[in-house]
Amino acid sequence: MEKQDTLEMFGKNVFNDSTMRKYLSKDKYLKVKKIIEDNLEFDEELAKSFADAMKTWAIDQGARYYTHWFQPLNGATAEKHNSFLFPNSEDGVIYEFPFESLFIGESDASSFPSGGLRTTFEARGYTKWDSTSPVFIKEYKTSKILCIPTVFVSHNGEALDKKYPLLKSCKAINQEALRMIKILDKKSNINKVFPSIGAEQEYFLVDKDMYNKRKDLRTVGRTLFGAKPAKAQQMSDHYLGSIKEKIATFMDEVDLELLKLGVLSTTRHNEVAPCQYELAPYFGDVNLSTDQNQLIMETLKTVAEKHNLVCLLHEKPFNGVSGSGKHNNWSLTTDTGKNLLSMGKTPEENARFLLVIAAIISAIDEYSDLLRATTATASNDRRLSGFEAPPTIISAFIGEDLQRIFDTIIEEKDKKDKTIKLGETGFKAINKFSTDRNRTSPFAFVDNRFEFRMPGSSTSIAVCNTILNTAVADKLSEILSVLENSNNVYEDAQKLIIDIMEKHSRIIYNGNGYSEEWVKEAKSRGLKDLRSAPEALRAFTEEKAIKLFTKYDIYTEKEVKSRYEIKMNKYCSLIDIEAHTMISIAKSEILPACLEFSEKLSQDIEGLNSLKINNETEMSILGEARENINQLYKLINQLIDKLEKAREIKNFEEKAMYYKEEIVEGMDNLRRTVDNLEVIVPKKLWPMPTYSDIFLED
Repeated sequence: MEKQDTLEMFGKNVFNDSTMRKYLSKDKYLKVKKIIEDNLEFDEELAKSFADAMKTWAIDQGARYYTHWFQPLNGATAEKHNSFLFPNSEDGVIYEFPFESLFIGESDASSFPSGGLRTTFEARGYTKWDSTSPVFIKEYKTSKILCIPTVFVSHNGEALDKKYPLLKSCKAINQEALRMIKILDKKSNINKVFPSIGAEQEYFLVDKDMYNKRKDLRTVGRTLFGAKPAKAQQMSDHYLGSIKEKIATFMDEVDLELLKLGVLSTTRHNEVAPCQYELAPYFGDVNLSTDQNQLIMETLKTVAEKHNLVCLLHEKPFNGVSGSGKHNNWSLTTDTGKNLLSMGKTPEENARFLLVIAAIISAIDEYSDLLRATTATASNDRRLSGFEAPPTIISAFIGEDLQRIFDTIIEEKDKKDKTIKLGETGFKAINKFSTDRNRTSPFAFVDNRFEFRMPGSSTSIAVCNTILNTAVADKLSEILSVLENSNNVYEDAQKLIIDIMEKHSRIIYNGNGYSEEWVKEAKSRGLKDLRSAPEALRAFTEEKAIKLFTKYDIYTEKEVKSRYEIKMNKYCSLIDIEAHTMISIAKSEILPACLEFSEKLSQDIEGLNSLKINNETEMSILGEARENINQLYKLINQLIDKLEKAREIKNFEEKAMYYKEEIVEGMDNLRRTVDNLEVIVPKKLWPMPTYSDIFLED
């Protein structure tokens, strides 16, 4: 593809700023731009013109349908295609797009999880256009769909999606950050602050033929059985290795499809585990980046199909190797292009920088349980605390240089002749190489951002950023309530920074997050170790969380509790599906193969006996096989019994804990026995591709 073709392809399928210029008059374009930037309301005349321009562009691109594209609480995206074509009075058809269809839509919400937010007779849901996220066209093989990003609410305005709370959290942090800026610099020309996100996306690619031969991968996206292969990732030869042509071709097509949607990749590479890769987009506004991450995941899956590959976004598709996460790089950006997490060139900017960092540190400590809860899923439970994934204990790494700055400020607090004063003296710039050196840290300061490494690869980044935005806004608010009444802002800011860092220093940890010593030390510091999703998710219902959410109108108490119930039920449902899939595979595929091997080996032993040939080896193998076969049959029945008991539990919290303590244990026991048999039964009899088969395809 020619260079110019590539440049022209960027944003081709997005109704972005340059496209609006082409399809609107200059006067109307300027009005629309101001309305979108300032979040104002359209008047009817302008709304009609804008909707008509959008329809014309979509039809020019080849679209015949449009949809309100939203993100319900099931973890996926949703769309209902509506035709642009209407019958006319002359036995023909015309293209129509009523302007109301751009702004408001209706959807039956009855089949989406709501956690009690609606009853059957209140099932109707409403979608409303989110003008801050550009409309785009999604391409299928034979059709194109105009997609309008929307929020999704119930008939009484309660949020039934992930976008609406995220937008409200952006409003909260913008409000508090602007307060801080105006207090520190009354002449500032900054009028908006927004969280910027760069969400690194890890994923696995497996051969489609291999995938089709494994019922577990097809059903739940991970291998429920699989013995450790001789060679996995211990040689560290896959990470950043030469990308094979088949994979590079796939990546090229992903890049081009994303370019059309206005998503630009900054890096792509082999990850640590066999068959594992990563795509990292450029940073952008958190709301748009969240939408784009959903499109990235969808694009990875659809393009993989074209290359006889399957993209696995599960956090832990293979035991014994690294899982996949979604590193959430978070910073605060102003409308003038300033990054508030970068040291500045003036004392005022440095004071602002240190206040923001202090607020983030206190937010991570104060709301660590909530941040952990945003990453709590059955699939991520299997990834965290090993193979380069962060531990389940929240801590922050800030690097030597930044730590030294805070230490210096604190050391000076008792000196009469202070040598460091905020607002008077600048600090030595932070060396970026002193940051991001601890790969076991859940929250690491990386040059000019904090990288939250706990989110799983398959989940939306909307919720973790909603909580992070709101938590930091709350801590900034506490700081500003003191500073806005101060007679000496910089002196009081310095005192606040000292108080915050002394109070919340327990959250800062620079050592090995995997070590047993850290587990003990974290406990002594009062830090929680929430190892499973059911334990972690309870944070949503704590009084502290509800108070935070209602303060900034992020969630009502009812909305918070609905999400807790949805997440707990989803945890149970996923494990239930996995357990039933395990039983099905074990009974219908693995057990028959093992019995066939046992019978054949018994016959061979009888033949050796008749020939009076020593059969000690065969007898030993048969004994080991029979022991595991008997254990396999026993564990299958035990797991069936446990699942029957699970059905009788009505309370969703009790059920989730039962699945965690009983079903997961039963599944792990069954897996160990099957994996033992895999290395005994001859490969030609084993009913599915092994890890070695799959990894060698990489």
